[in-house]
Amino acid sequence: MERLDNANPVVFDKMKEREVLPEEENDEIVDKFDSREIYDLIRSINDPEHPLTLEELNVVREAHVIVDDDRDAVKVVFTPTIPHCSMATLIGLSIRVQLLRALPERFKVDVCVEPGSHAQEGAVNKQLADKERVAAALENGHLLNVVNQCLTVKQN
Repeated sequence: MERLDNANPVVFDKMKEREVLPEEENDEIVDKFDSREIYDLIRSINDPEHPLTLEELNVVREAHVIVDDDRDAVKVVFTPTIPHCSMATLIGLSIRVQLLRALPERFKVDVCVEPGSHAQEGAVNKQLADKERVAAALENGHLLNVVNQCLTVKQN
């Protein structure tokens, strides 16, 4: 039996689905990306160890999503469930891949660990910020398969 880093994580309530406003459906109106829209893209990412989403584990929160549409920048700060989470880099990579796939290419995406929340914070952040390391990770078929599993929306 595989040993989990966090065998009994605290589970949080999901946020209600955002009501889509008529102006958001109107293709004639150009609306800027905001933190809720970005949060909606990442909240349903599956945790690699548990049958729960990053939202349910409170790993991602809307308050930790920073969007500057005018400067084409998105930053997501995530909080691993435990300080020694061995999946932190994989979680960050999944967030990054989800945003790179969903957002226009003009956006610079930064993903990092909440300061003080992980024992290897510097190493995790360095890996996630290094475009060449991210590209190399995504060339690894097994790792890409795991990321894709994290990004697959589960049916309730």
